[in-house]
Amino acid sequence: MANEKTVLILGGGVGGVVAATRLRQRLPREHRVVLVERAAAFVFQSAFLRLMTGQRTRAAISRPLANLEKRGIEVIRGEVEAIDPDRRSARVNGQELAGDYLVLALGAELASDAVPGLTEAGINLYTPEGATQLNEARQAIRSGHVVVRLAMLVCATPFKCPAAPYEAAMLLDADLRRRGLRAAVAIDLYTPEPGPMGAAGPEISRQVRQMVEAKGIGYHPEHAVTGVDALIKQLRFANGATADFDLLVYVPPHRAPLCAREAGLCGANGWIEVDRATLATRFPGIYAIGDAVGISLTTGKPLPKAAVFAQAQAETVARNIADLIEGRPAANHFEGHGACFLEIGDGRAGFGSGNFYAEPAPAITMKPPGRLMHWAKAAYEKYWLYKWF
Repeated sequence: MANEKTVLILGGGVGGVVAATRLRQRLPREHRVVLVERAAAFVFQSAFLRLMTGQRTRAAISRPLANLEKRGIEVIRGEVEAIDPDRRSARVNGQELAGDYLVLALGAELASDAVPGLTEAGINLYTPEGATQLNEARQAIRSGHVVVRLAMLVCATPFKCPAAPYEAAMLLDADLRRRGLRAAVAIDLYTPEPGPMGAAGPEISRQVRQMVEAKGIGYHPEHAVTGVDALIKQLRFANGATADFDLLVYVPPHRAPLCAREAGLCGANGWIEVDRATLATRFPGIYAIGDAVGISLTTGKPLPKAAVFAQAQAETVARNIADLIEGRPAANHFEGHGACFLEIGDGRAGFGSGNFYAEPAPAITMKPPGRLMHWAKAAYEKYWLYKWF
């Protein structure tokens, strides 16, 4: 049909799935909604901590992306090799795909190779394989005469799900206490950040640090790793410090995907540049959402990379594109609201929420940890997969 439009969505994570679903719901069927993703299945990354603790299997937190085809979404499995912003097209598996609108939901690239020795020495917390490996490693810990040194390492900022390394450390602490092994394991967390979850403000940062240290977890801020010696099991930091370990768990450096960098979509901060309200790039008809995007807050800190923001941004972009195709003005804005559960172990979790776009600084509050929020997080993970698949 002459008026047929194609919306091409690159990336099948939270942002891509939500954008594709909402567009399909809002647009008549003569318009095409095409989703491109290299993986066959969607994996809910927020549940990786439950993989780590053995409370979930990979199958339980995964869904075939082909399921979306039943809703009228075209799913193409392939690698995005290049993007041509001027043509609103992408090269996928050697072939060009073009759209009238392009939504970049590419996610952040995990750059473990950026730290010498890292992949040889440690376990990547941010992959399903790594979370599964960590589940096996924690179960292998037994009481003995030598204290096991467990190092939780944040390699660089920004990184997605800013609460995750702190949650992981506290959940491992709780698991070891439950099994009567805590005295046999020293847990230390090293990060280049001056404090936990700094974008949420100094009070939230103080509260999270207090929770971590109250559990006897050593917290070492302003420790930027420069290299890892896998042979002698030692971390080296830019401040001259070193730290020995027996078990290393790490959050790898993040960077924008290569195809976005090579296409000239990224700004001085290394991430895709967008209007912070509409998520529009400087190229007409092209939007970017989620972890590949760099949005600066008024405090100078970046908007955290988190699924809750990817989803809200996807909702905004889908509404605006649908309105434009249907001849209506695009007047929807992403307003910076977000929320995050914070698991602290022992079946308890806190809950932070607020407006990250608030002036003069983000207005975030934290509900004290309790059992209700723990069960709410578990229920939300299951509900999310049910709703979108």
